[in-house]
Amino acid sequence: MKIVRRIGVPPSARGSASGANCPDVFELSDGNFAVIGTEATDALEGELPADAARADYERIVVVSRETLVRAKADIPDV
Repeated sequence: MKIVRRIGVPPSARGSASGANCPDVFELSDGNFAVIGTEATDALEGELPADAARADYERIVVVSRETLVRAKADIPDV
């Protein structure tokens, strides 16, 4: 599995001073997506709706609204 491309704009275009350590979204060679965000499993797991759950190997990650809004145009429909 490899990173194929960034989805959206780089952190520097979203106001990151260093341009290197902000939320980000990437498309992977297997068609899945990888997300860099703030780990928030402990804070949000109790807030999940009754029909949502996570496996022991999964984490809840927070990504800024701007990151996803700016990535929207690059997310494929299919």
